[in-house]
Amino acid sequence: MNPKKIFIASFVVWIVFSCTTEESMQSLIAYRLDRSAEHYRLMAGSLLSQPGELPRSFYGDKLVTSNSSWWCSGFMPGVLWYLYQYTNDSTFLESARIYTSRIEKEQYNRGTHDLGFMLYCSFGNGYRLTGDTAYRSILLTGAESLITRYHPVTGCIKSWDSNAKWQFPVIIDNMMNLEFLLWASKESGDSKFRDICISHSDKTIKNHFRPDYSSYHVVSYDTVSGRPEKKNTAQGYSDESAWSRGQAWGFYGYTMMYRKTKIPAYLEQAKGIAGFILNHPNLPPDKIPYWDFNAPDIPNAKRDASAGAIIASALIELSAYVDKELAAKCLETAERQIRTLSSSEYFAEKGTNGNFILKHSVGSLVGNSEVDVPHPYADYYYIEALLRYRDLKFK
Repeated sequence: MNPKKIFIASFVVWIVFSCTTEESMQSLIAYRLDRSAEHYRLMAGSLLSQPGELPRSFYGDKLVTSNSSWWCSGFMPGVLWYLYQYTNDSTFLESARIYTSRIEKEQYNRGTHDLGFMLYCSFGNGYRLTGDTAYRSILLTGAESLITRYHPVTGCIKSWDSNAKWQFPVIIDNMMNLEFLLWASKESGDSKFRDICISHSDKTIKNHFRPDYSSYHVVSYDTVSGRPEKKNTAQGYSDESAWSRGQAWGFYGYTMMYRKTKIPAYLEQAKGIAGFILNHPNLPPDKIPYWDFNAPDIPNAKRDASAGAIIASALIELSAYVDKELAAKCLETAERQIRTLSSSEYFAEKGTNGNFILKHSVGSLVGNSEVDVPHPYADYYYIEALLRYRDLKFK
């Protein structure tokens, strides 16, 4: 074969290879972080004239907002802090401060378990990045407010207030608010915050999880005996199904608890939940879960981008604590989730989607609330996953 034909054949092979090879993760992450910054510059500008308002979702061709009392109020400021961390752009610092200040009064809110989401994602990231002592004071006040919901007989923090159905409802989501209290324990030197986190985590392992490491959504406790009285769902397909975002919350929560405490049982729990998710026959090839692992209309069931983003972020963290084989599987799945969420199927075009980054999240399908729309927590954990992957692999 003459040299010219060899050159042409080699060139064709190179062209085919180049066209079929995926974009490198390093360039994909940088590109999507840059595009995300564009989205949130527009988002921050759009609400400056509406004091006290924070973005909630986008549907009916309209940006839907909330005030600071909504459980997701801290996520948009949190995204701004993450983007300031990425860009070191003073405009993001200014925007993050403005929108974080809109949540300040929630430090006194004793009517919700979600102060971790509300305050730690906003003021917590702000304190981490700026060292502003005013933020520290607000956080410690908020931590004191949160632990008023702890009940020593049940050993848990109450999620929702008592009602006709449940005496003392505790939802798996509550694991996500414990990082806030562990921070408060270390920052204040007061072990009561940590002790509450350990108690809540241990009781949740005992009562929320099934033998296969899937989780109930709601466990209600009898306040006299301290034992579970009911195990139900509020947002999943059925009481015995595996609501996907709930599995994500539990997985992320125990991975975090191991990082903060180094208690081996929490690592084993995180690994068990990871195994349930990674090996589930209903996890699609692109690794973005259906809204419930047991949804009856799979494969036509709605996907939940938020669950995918939360799981990706937790998988990246877990990979640092486990053996090489499991670490590789965690990162392989997280990479696929990031690639999927970064595709045009999920990542919105600039100026669309109410300036949210991700499309196709599910709030409460059974409640017909915010289904197949953007959510600020999906954006928050997506950005977190990008930063975690970048810092793990490229720094």
